Amino acid sequence: MLTAQITGWGKCLPPAVLSNDDLSQVMDTNDEWIRTRTGIGQRHISHVSTSTLATVAAKHALASAGLQASDLDMILIATASPDTLLPNIAATVQAELGASCAALDINAACSGFLYGVGLATAQIKCGQMQRILIVGAERLSFYINWTMRESAVLFGDGAGAVILEAVTSDQPAGVISYAMHNDPSGREHLKVDGFGSDMKRFDQEAENFHLQFNGREVFKRAIGGMGKLSKQVLEQAQLTTDDIDLVIPHQANVRIIETLIAKMGVPAEKAFVNIEQYGNTSAATIPIALCDAIEQGRIKPHDTLLSCAFGAGLTSAAAVIKWGERTTPVSASDAQLPPCEQSALELIAHTAAEQKKRPIE
Repeated sequence: MLTAQITGWGKCLPPAVLSNDDLSQVMDTNDEWIRTRTGIGQRHISHVSTSTLATVAAKHALASAGLQASDLDMILIATASPDTLLPNIAATVQAELGASCAALDINAACSGFLYGVGLATAQIKCGQMQRILIVGAERLSFYINWTMRESAVLFGDGAGAVILEAVTSDQPAGVISYAMHNDPSGREHLKVDGFGSDMKRFDQEAENFHLQFNGREVFKRAIGGMGKLSKQVLEQAQLTTDDIDLVIPHQANVRIIETLIAKMGVPAEKAFVNIEQYGNTSAATIPIALCDAIEQGRIKPHDTLLSCAFGAGLTSAAAVIKWGERTTPVSASDAQLPPCEQSALELIAHTAAEQKKRPIE
């Protein structure tokens, strides 16, 4: 039986860290207000492009799998914040890696990485491809309006990557089941308006785009969307929550995670949560969490994982993954970002100052 297994993994976090106390210097908030509502303590702010973050994470994933870029059949970059729309940033990452293969971006917002896992699994199981790189990478700080506390405290930058590889197995292994969905009725609840080909060219207001977020509505729909698809993939795999060793949910808000886990009847200790260190990095949250879980020994050989996500669109996705034999990298990469000469506060200072001059009405 042909299976699609994760054989390599890697992450990239920019060095500039923006703490909750830092945010209190640019907006009316404090550490207690943010932590009690979101579980977030800090987030990373990137001084480089999304494709650069993705490339570093990809190099670590390739080394972890013991592969070269020339071994890849496809590169999928899940992102809602690409540095270029034409060409896609998968082409940029491909060029940096030196790969010769298919390459494309996926914009399913926070669900993008699991969308990529599902699409890549289908390609592998039908025999079309052998090795696929999937990267979740975001520079969401580009979209943030630093005068809007409800959304500005939530998001951060980063990238995570995995290698999905064809492996013949007599037993169920790798990505056992997956599901993807979209509910367009809620597309207005999480969006970046005024950005893209609808932008008014040569208009000062064209620079005033920002992320808009209806937190209460997203909270409710996220729990429903992730819960529904999690149940679906468990049924497809003929498993129950008792069979799951670790749940790796999208890291959007600790309250969402706690409510979701409780509704699913999963013990809290089975949920992996790292949102305190990174905030919501959208498509990057799950692959970053996967890397952290491996580093912390939370994933062991042959463990059964459940992962689910929810994002703008409103997209949702879930997957059941049976881990393989190996939880240590085959080799390591020395890839790293160029040095950052500014603090996180300095990186956002100009944008924050301009946004204060032009308040949202």
